[in-house]
Amino acid sequence: MSFFASVEMAPGDPILGLTETYLADQRPGKINLGVGIYIDDQGRIPLLPTVREVELALVATGKPRGYLPIDGLAAYNRLTQQLLFGAESSLLAAGRVATAQTIGGSAALRVAADLLKQVAGAGAKIAISNPSWGNHHVVFRTAGFELLDYRYYDASSHGLDFAGMLEDLGRLEPGTVVLLHACCHNPTGVDLDASQWQQVIALLQERRLLPFVDMAYQGFDKGIEQDATAVRLLEASGTEAFVVANSYSKSFSLYGERVGALSMVGADRDEAARLLSKIKQTIRANYSSPSTHGASLVAGVLGSAELRTRWEHELGEMRSRIHAMRAGLVDKLAALGAPDFGFINRQAGMFSYSGLSKAQVHRLRDEYAIYALDSGRICVAALNRSNLDTVAAAVTAVSR
Repeated sequence: MSFFASVEMAPGDPILGLTETYLADQRPGKINLGVGIYIDDQGRIPLLPTVREVELALVATGKPRGYLPIDGLAAYNRLTQQLLFGAESSLLAAGRVATAQTIGGSAALRVAADLLKQVAGAGAKIAISNPSWGNHHVVFRTAGFELLDYRYYDASSHGLDFAGMLEDLGRLEPGTVVLLHACCHNPTGVDLDASQWQQVIALLQERRLLPFVDMAYQGFDKGIEQDATAVRLLEASGTEAFVVANSYSKSFSLYGERVGALSMVGADRDEAARLLSKIKQTIRANYSSPSTHGASLVAGVLGSAELRTRWEHELGEMRSRIHAMRAGLVDKLAALGAPDFGFINRQAGMFSYSGLSKAQVHRLRDEYAIYALDSGRICVAALNRSNLDTVAAAVTAVSR
């Protein structure tokens, strides 16, 4: 009998599995609204001009490809800290932030999960918004955490269940990790405003809970500074310890380069140094060290004042196009006599909880070759001027 005879087939990933089904569909004009990738108005993943400029310079230089340090490219980590916390951050000035380059935001989550499990021991618990990105549950469950939910999305209003969120967070035991989406909540597109963040942070402090901020979409709602509100308010509140995972996949259109980072805030410089040592130990046990190219591209752009300014303009163009697609979809649905979808304009980022039922989503796929997740989540960034009319007509048809 094979050593692996007892291995069972793992369930497929709902998002990647949907993409596989979409790719196998032979119908012309098919549309994929399930993928979590920014697509430009020509239906392509953009190559940002600033990224291309740095890449050409790297190729011309022809540097050897040695191993990076365990915690990655030093310039990348320093520039990441400034982007997340602000160049004038008191936390950075005090040396309280330990940052390491990771293999995308997913590895930042996993490295943090492994480290936090060591700290918390057998009773490690994490509270995750209901709903949340599915991989959040997978990563922390695999690391040995007990998973808890807190209310977040209100289906009746297509908005935030803030009272329910506060009530659930208020019941958590001290020491529980609380996973928070900094902006552009995935999958709902429903975010907290600054006043709500302040209330949440005060509650986290009162209950002695550990904030864990996942920031995969900085710059995709209001801008670099505004989308970092959660992190800036945590610093302003005097919170002694918190965690931030971030990704550059969307903001730099570098999906396949897997560029992310993990930042952990300690009470003082000494604690941050100890945290960094444990981060490096955890990375060494997982993948030893990160890759060079993607981090060099990000550092090359962020490290140049001129390129940084141009990149923020490019990011602003992507952000503006998403806003335009939201407004365009709402307007076209209204013109076609569909039920009220105005809430889509109040949501933020790449995704929208459309309110479509599983049955309606399946009708979109089966009858119109339009793919969305069973939850009704659609990727607004996958809409463009060529497919907007088609999508609006199909959504109207299945929602009546």
